[in-house]
Amino acid sequence: MAAFLPKKNTMHFHYLIIFLASFGLCFLLCAAEFPYFKQSVKADGSLSFLVIGDWGRKGFYNQTDVANQMGEIGEKLKIDFVISTGDNFYEDGLTGVNDPAFHDSFTNIYKAPSLQKTWYNVLGNHDYRGDVEAQLSPVLQEKDERWFCLKSYVLDADIVEFFFVDTTPFVDDYFTNPKESTYDWKGVLPREKYLNDLLKDLDLALRRSSAKWKMVIGHHTIKSAGHHGSITELADQLVPILEEHSVDFYINGHDHCLERIGSIDSKLEFLTSGGGSKAWRGDLKGWNPVELKFYYDGQGFISVELNQKEAEFVYYDVFGHVLHKFSVSKDSGVAKQ
Repeated sequence: MAAFLPKKNTMHFHYLIIFLASFGLCFLLCAAEFPYFKQSVKADGSLSFLVIGDWGRKGFYNQTDVANQMGEIGEKLKIDFVISTGDNFYEDGLTGVNDPAFHDSFTNIYKAPSLQKTWYNVLGNHDYRGDVEAQLSPVLQEKDERWFCLKSYVLDADIVEFFFVDTTPFVDDYFTNPKESTYDWKGVLPREKYLNDLLKDLDLALRRSSAKWKMVIGHHTIKSAGHHGSITELADQLVPILEEHSVDFYINGHDHCLERIGSIDSKLEFLTSGGGSKAWRGDLKGWNPVELKFYYDGQGFISVELNQKEAEFVYYDVFGHVLHKFSVSKDSGVAKQ
């Protein structure tokens, strides 16, 4: 596989290319700092995938049951890949590349044939409590070829581009009031420069995009009626960029629920898929009913089917029952339930 490497961080990207080769992904040279990767679509130009978040608990808290239902739906839809919205390993990330939690919470749980596709991951705050570099390491891909994790990157799938964003460093509390937790901030400090560069690079990547659909993936909530509610640092700094570039969906985890919230003054929708294992039953805050389209305080996941004209989202519980579904027409921008 031919690939072009940026001049910066040459050694890091040397190992990164080894990491990517077995995925059949194409690493594209671009002006932005976000690395670009290519994901193929089906023969008819469509795409299907699952979204799961907040899952890594060694099978406990119904993680295995959710995984089994993902396998069933994945087979039915012939999914192309899986997106993870972060908090991949509880409670404190991985201790290193040889941490048995990688096998116990990932490889040995998501065993269904339909789930043997690439998993595109972002990091959550619990992942930052461990060895961050372990989750980014190509060694994990050698252990399980499905694993793909970087801090921020772009996935180009022709009709849609996914912009994966590292949201944990935005949250002030992790720096000013970490309590008993220790965070691995290697590569993040100085924080102000890291965030400024990230926002600049996201803005540039979105500006360059000509994809029919644009989806931004991050761990933390921007709009949520769940436990964490709105993360104001992201609402203030990220939302203006998303709205300026007509992003269709911001998809996150962090709150252990399934959720859909719209926007009164834009087409941007906020979708939460954080029900991969432990859920917070009854933990519901008030939200404007005009915006709150769906909320479920239990375990589950989301499926997405996408083509040039329409995107369909289906929310499933731990038993595989359909809880909510809607579709959006790209030409009209109208959502149908």
